[in-house]
Amino acid sequence: MTGSKKVQDQEVVVTERLHQFLKDFSFSFKNEELLKQAFTHSSYVNEHRRESKDDYERLEFLGDAVLELLTSQYLFKHYPDLSEGDMTKLRAAIVCETGLYQFASSLSFEDKIFLGRGEEVTGGRQRPSLLADVFEAFIGALYLDQGLSEVDRFLTTVVYPRISDGSFSHVMDYKSQLQETIQRNNLGELDYELVTEKGPAHQREFTSNVLLNGEVIGMGKGHSKKDSEQSAARKALKNLAE
Repeated sequence: MTGSKKVQDQEVVVTERLHQFLKDFSFSFKNEELLKQAFTHSSYVNEHRRESKDDYERLEFLGDAVLELLTSQYLFKHYPDLSEGDMTKLRAAIVCETGLYQFASSLSFEDKIFLGRGEEVTGGRQRPSLLADVFEAFIGALYLDQGLSEVDRFLTTVVYPRISDGSFSHVMDYKSQLQETIQRNNLGELDYELVTEKGPAHQREFTSNVLLNGEVIGMGKGHSKKDSEQSAARKALKNLAE
């Protein structure tokens, strides 16, 4: 197989994966080139100059802004008990490189990128920063092609559930806040109990209760026991405030 034939075959495979990804989310891009641009790394552009391809960097810039806007809106609507400072900290944890890398990996974005040979051999396809950038670029492309409501629908499936299950609550340390509230008001004794642990090893789901004097005052879920306890503590703080 010649080098050019091999590249063409790889392009076909990546394009088919992108189309299947769109089908899974019931998306139909009007501008196919915009979709491909979102998944095209600069190293690929440099190796295919005759084809006048664009990389994802401009779309990444736009996607970053769209993602921050919709994440901010979600936090504002669903966490009325959080202060401005707490919302800022939580949003920062969600849209940071680590968070975006997790979202991209959950969608197997590493298999959908048009990547140059040099970047390929140095492991670029698995690089967290690259995958995080591609996730933002896709958000930007989706916004331009489908509009804000479709981006929100996508985030409702991919991002928002990870927020609500407590995956990012560790940055807030709700357990410490709850403990301080209980001690300050002399309300009694706190305890945590693991209720369930299920799912495959790579995607475990934990459910925990937090109890005050033996009574459940909050229940939470997470991808680790610690996250589920943080989520339960957050619910308890909200319940106590009410």
